[in-house]
Amino acid sequence: MKSYLAAAIQMTSVPDLEKNLNEAEELIDLAVRQGAELVCLPENFSFLGAEEQKVAQAEKIAAASVTFLKTMAQRFQVTILGGGFPVPASSGKVYNMALLVDAFGTELARYCKVHLFDVNLPDGNTYRESATVEPGQDLPPVYVSEQLGNLGLSICYDVRFAELYRHLSQQGAEILFVPAAFTAYTGKDHWQVLLQARAIENTCYIIAPAQTGQHYGRRQSHGHAVIVDPWGAILADAGDKPGVAIGEISPHRLEQVRRQMPSLQHRVF
Repeated sequence: MKSYLAAAIQMTSVPDLEKNLNEAEELIDLAVRQGAELVCLPENFSFLGAEEQKVAQAEKIAAASVTFLKTMAQRFQVTILGGGFPVPASSGKVYNMALLVDAFGTELARYCKVHLFDVNLPDGNTYRESATVEPGQDLPPVYVSEQLGNLGLSICYDVRFAELYRHLSQQGAEILFVPAAFTAYTGKDHWQVLLQARAIENTCYIIAPAQTGQHYGRRQSHGHAVIVDPWGAILADAGDKPGVAIGEISPHRLEQVRRQMPSLQHRVF
């Protein structure tokens, strides 16, 4: 693994597949022109609309999302993470699936979100992800790359479950993906601190692409796509507008932090 630049893309996805993919392509191009070799798209990058629309269009969205990711990876010669899109499940619901592809357009890893966001928020918004999403049954994978390091997958609400990231670090993860569409209400208080906690306790880099702004109806996301280093320092923050956060992933920095704070070696339980 060598030092390289990674990009956490920030989007305002809407209930329009073509528009979202056009925006994603522009932001991937922007990231690559800034030197990124690993580009990460947020959860719901290809579609963010009403739940019934998502399920009804799932087959089309899934096919278009996979084709898009493979095409963009080959065109720009970078590894790309598609942070989450609906894939039809046999139950009539969908999986929320993240997909990692390399510069040849080859699938490297996939993960179906296991923790589903069923929450009543004080701002009056109610979320029932489980009404339309089938939870994944498998622990998230770690993809081992000589060029990019050991890459651990997760999606959004997973960030509140520390045991998932401990599993990934035990499997050798050095970089943790947390693509998200974090709500505006919870994001202002919890987003950054949770990401920093996951980075610090696992001495891993965090790459967290995000949704931002108003999507449809009352659905609004927090933004602040970030890259966090293993010490918990914020290397880049995309703010609250669509854009790109670019940060350096350094094996030297990773080794330095793990030497200075060898907490992974001190686990008792």
